[in-house]
Amino acid sequence: MVDQARARRIAERTKQLVTQGLSQVVKDERVGFVTITDVRVTGDLQHASVFYTVLGSDTDRETAAEILEAYRGRLRSFVGKGLGIRLTPTLEFILDALPEDAQHMDDLLRRVAARDAELAAGRSSSGYAGEADPYRKPRTDETEAEDDAPGVADPR
Repeated sequence: MVDQARARRIAERTKQLVTQGLSQVVKDERVGFVTITDVRVTGDLQHASVFYTVLGSDTDRETAAEILEAYRGRLRSFVGKGLGIRLTPTLEFILDALPEDAQHMDDLLRRVAARDAELAAGRSSSGYAGEADPYRKPRTDETEAEDDAPGVADPR
């Protein structure tokens, strides 16, 4: 039976330990600005997917991926000592696409806002297709007197 609460606690602790291990275990200065964004642990606690982002260019991302792959065993050992459970989960490092997705969403929102501004500007300069008030109005006494022609009998 899978204990989801325990898996979440192990994932959170693994996230803390991997972050700590990046500064203590990984002694490569090329690693750059790596941020651990999320960790997901399977229900049987055998596998942990570690999502990370890298601040920089594509070459910085590739270098960080190589370094994380090279230090995966040492980081797993560090996580295992910190977790203190019988089986240490294997670590899989996955580049998180969250910043790129967020940038794409920002671009889409900017385009939508610009289009809304264009439509609002066009709406302010346009007029009605027909009369300004197309609804019938109640008759007043003056209009009734004009409608009644002399010699026509009152239908009331």
